[in-house]
Amino acid sequence: MTITTWYLESTDPADLRPARKPEADLRFSRAEMPSPVLSRFMHGGEVGGDWEGSDGLGLSAEQWREWVDHPGRETWVLYEEDTPAGYAELDAQPDGAVEIAYLGLVPGYLGRGMGGHMLTLALERAWDLAGRWPDRDPTRRVWLHTCSLDGEHALANYLARGLRVYEETTERG
Repeated sequence: MTITTWYLESTDPADLRPARKPEADLRFSRAEMPSPVLSRFMHGGEVGGDWEGSDGLGLSAEQWREWVDHPGRETWVLYEEDTPAGYAELDAQPDGAVEIAYLGLVPGYLGRGMGGHMLTLALERAWDLAGRWPDRDPTRRVWLHTCSLDGEHALANYLARGLRVYEETTERG
């Protein structure tokens, strides 16, 4: 099997090309209290499980706690009518970089136009992250990576929102 990984970035918030907002009662809320249980639940099976996106399932409870407790790391949940539909985790890094470490929809919410909208919101929150973490440098770069095991529309969604590929790798397994 060949796996291609694409690394994408944005270096200017003006590059964002917002997706249209779906006709749904949606809200994107930050989990104000870091929760390893929430992150593991969303990451482990609900989001990404169909695309082998469960790379963090082997983490211990303490490792999950360390992940969510890191200053500048945020979990955002997309709700439709107060039901979790997807999530994004932002990871503030040195020199004003913010990684969108995880992003995905719960099965059953795919194909409804929510992915592009949630990515738009996650990018906006990545660009204004320093306003919530005053000890952090202002965001200068937002980046993420995806691979050929991800959902079939993931790469196209990232490109449509204005992210650019800066590196591509291929591994044969």
